[in-house]
Amino acid sequence: MKSANIPYLPQLAELDEERIIQLMEEKATRQSIDHVNWPQFHYKPIAAYSIAHDADRIYIHFFVRGNCLKALYTEDQSPVWTDSCVEFFVQPPGSEFYYNFEFNCIGTCYAAKRSSRDDFALLTADELAQVNRYPALGHKPFQEMEGLFVWDVLVSIPFSLIGLDGKNLPDSIRANFYKCADGTILPHYLSWNPIETPKPDFHRPEFFGELFLQKP
Repeated sequence: MKSANIPYLPQLAELDEERIIQLMEEKATRQSIDHVNWPQFHYKPIAAYSIAHDADRIYIHFFVRGNCLKALYTEDQSPVWTDSCVEFFVQPPGSEFYYNFEFNCIGTCYAAKRSSRDDFALLTADELAQVNRYPALGHKPFQEMEGLFVWDVLVSIPFSLIGLDGKNLPDSIRANFYKCADGTILPHYLSWNPIETPKPDFHRPEFFGELFLQKP
């Protein structure tokens, strides 16, 4: 099982998007999303995430370099996993629930609280409004394009949306990070922590890695 530290950067809340990204480049933890779990889906774009937190939020900066790009969905709770997509699944310690946050390359979000793939409650519009998204490509949709593309998206998620109290954080949480694009000419299913299932399935918290939360 992989693990990573989430540094505490209290100044994040006071910065704009550009300065958040700059600070995270300097001080956040960065790791690759590079595990090909299912050989029949062998395409492997370059994908990575940087992660940090302040008193109230987790900040994740996703970076991707790959050979196709697609963004059809602009409304939250749409099937963004069929677009060029990055994902963060997280589970608080001792909880039977986990949370999945999925973002296409223009920042559209699909998110839910789950006990399994099939048993879930979608986050409400008010809850999703609390998830900040800063896609470098902007928010306008486009059909799939072929070529070599580099894109990134910065997101921040309140601890309250994943069942945590920012003033009383646990030592660690369990999580996984993904890169996928089910509906493109090069479908792929990369993960940070390996998944041992016969076919693609990201909804497997037993294969989550561990993220250690640095305290103030």
